[in-house]
Amino acid sequence: MSVTGEPSEAPPVLSIEGLRTHFETDRGNVRSVDGVDLSIRRGETLAIVGESGSGKSVTSLSIMRLIGQPGRIAGGSMIFAGDGGALDLATATETQMRRLWGNQIGMIFQEPMTSLNPVQRAGDQIAEAIMLHQNKGRAAAREAAVAMLRRVGIPAPERRARDYPHQMSGGMRQRVMIAMALCCRPKLLIADEPTTALDVTIQAQILKLMKELQEEIGMAVLFITHDLAVVAEVADKVAVMYAGRIVESGDVDTVFAHPRHPYTKALLESVPRPGHGMIDEKGRRRLHAIQGTVPNLLRLPPGCSFAPRCGYAIEACRAGVPSLMPTDSEAHRARCIRWEVV
Repeated sequence: MSVTGEPSEAPPVLSIEGLRTHFETDRGNVRSVDGVDLSIRRGETLAIVGESGSGKSVTSLSIMRLIGQPGRIAGGSMIFAGDGGALDLATATETQMRRLWGNQIGMIFQEPMTSLNPVQRAGDQIAEAIMLHQNKGRAAAREAAVAMLRRVGIPAPERRARDYPHQMSGGMRQRVMIAMALCCRPKLLIADEPTTALDVTIQAQILKLMKELQEEIGMAVLFITHDLAVVAEVADKVAVMYAGRIVESGDVDTVFAHPRHPYTKALLESVPRPGHGMIDEKGRRRLHAIQGTVPNLLRLPPGCSFAPRCGYAIEACRAGVPSLMPTDSEAHRARCIRWEVV
């Protein structure tokens, strides 16, 4: 059974066990991802949340095998159930990965302005993936690219296909990224902070679009974000990361209603809501804040990494790294020895 507690009758599209991604630096070994287990099935959305530096994006780049030097995948397996059979992405060759990139695995990167080729027209960038993976000629690929731009809601797609990225707004560039990621109808879509730089109106449109396309294609979606409101809207299950490890996982409704790890509880309490917050000495209402800072991955504290910031910590929390254990149910897990009092 996976970390998300899923039943085993349907094989997952992606199954990750013990993933470790390290960066060898002059100051020491940085364990950015330290023993992550995840699985995601067809038609399912799994969200990974956490503060900046928790390991979310490194996890997604590890799946895509886009970790550059001095980084490396130090251990674990990532079994992807592709059209050609099961493949361990952790040990796959570059040739094998090239067959998957943009074809069976699509990715929407955080910043489309730096992810799109600035000297290539938007339509050509989409058509290139279609020609490579679907064996279509240039004319047919361009026609399919225009159709995909129309599908993601870009007005006048024939004209916009001839535009360069700098001629488009942030929302349009993000839609181009979505069109590029979905043009070959992938089995798995990785969306890394796809709406961070967008205003709330465009964000809502893009989230709605992604959900519609997911239902149409039936793909699995790995959604990486720090926005808990977005998680509540789009995800079926959630995994909370802290200092390179998953500290809590389960279905979204259960985790949000009954968090069993102090970090998850603190994240939820820090979300701005009317009538919530701390009252200071002057009677003013202030937002809840998580005390302290994210630990230095070169010098992690002993035992539970969250213990120095945790109001529930006792001496036993510093004795060893707790395992991800079942809480109220097998499907809801937390990396905390005191989950019953959280």
